[in-house]
Amino acid sequence: MTTGNINSYNLIFPYKIVFGAGSRRELGVLAKPLGNRAVLIIGSRTLEKLGIIRQLIADLETSGISILSTETISHEPETIDVDRLVERLRNSLLPRDFVLTIGGGAALDLGKATAALLPQTQNASVQDYLEGVGRGLKLEAAPLPLIAVPTTAGTGAEATKNAVISSYQPPFKKSLRDDRMMPRLALIDPELSLHCPAKVTAESGMDAVTQLFESYVSRRHQPVTDTLVEQGLPLAFEALPKLARQPDDLDSRNKIAHAALLSGIALANAGLGMAHGIAPALGVHCRIPHGAACALMLPSTLRTNAGICSERYARLARLLLRLDSAISDDIATEKLINKVEELCDLLGVPRRLSDLGIDSSMIPVLAKDSKGTSMSGNPKELSTEEIAAILRNIA
Repeated sequence: MTTGNINSYNLIFPYKIVFGAGSRRELGVLAKPLGNRAVLIIGSRTLEKLGIIRQLIADLETSGISILSTETISHEPETIDVDRLVERLRNSLLPRDFVLTIGGGAALDLGKATAALLPQTQNASVQDYLEGVGRGLKLEAAPLPLIAVPTTAGTGAEATKNAVISSYQPPFKKSLRDDRMMPRLALIDPELSLHCPAKVTAESGMDAVTQLFESYVSRRHQPVTDTLVEQGLPLAFEALPKLARQPDDLDSRNKIAHAALLSGIALANAGLGMAHGIAPALGVHCRIPHGAACALMLPSTLRTNAGICSERYARLARLLLRLDSAISDDIATEKLINKVEELCDLLGVPRRLSDLGIDSSMIPVLAKDSKGTSMSGNPKELSTEEIAAILRNIA
């Protein structure tokens, strides 16, 4: 496996990133250059109850920004969620409107899809724009400006150029993707994640870890994304065990939030792999949350790719575990996978399909639907039969 072509690469980042505890207090000032009215999409009822959302709205109003509409979402966005919101707002738009989304990956995805579709002149469903399932429509008009304020540390959606949208009839989970969907402002305040339940912290954190691992060995990995991963993974491995014991440790919240941001930038530029190839099928067929699905699949993904990625995995093992350079790549890789499995056990994330109530009879349909953009980045090409065998091994 090569280390990436240093003579030719493309990179895309959020237009502006503001990171730091308490940075939410700058929201009004930072948002003002983007517009006068905001479509507000919220994904955290806890922050609503604590009055933090109300404080943020007051800061916006002090800066002369009014709220056009407020939408709250508590599940991964479906096509019907996007279509209803766009239909309700399309005729209300004025120049200098923008979308502000505050929440986890689900809220950020709904915000990105809404910002993308509101300016379009075609009266089409979001499904018509999704990869592999719609009519192949492309965004003609530029999306509305988007501000992404994550309240969990995991998906990295504040730094990606796509929105993941689900359907259950028919079942699919696909992306709406366009470079112009990259947020104009990613505002990451780790204090906003202090109130996350332990389960959300663990599963979203493992999503970030999975993204870092997969982008490092993706077929499209690049020197810059390699560097981001090499910074992000040690932070995640340090922070997550501490947060399992002390969830209010702000230093660890800072570290996992930074790792999640780096994972988003890395995946936006390098792509993903097997775990994210299978996770959508687990989501739409078994209603498994994305973070839990990624946590479940990460050890198997590492083992599946170990035969052709041992050199790169060994590099990460030496970085994370401070191994003697004389240790072989194969042994270093095995130690790395064992470390990941120890982290999974410490966090209490699912390790087998049965932990999630999934019967082995579901394996054929899961394997069949584990294809798409993420799987295409996996360093090892996998047939449907091979995916089924991998899933049977963790049944």
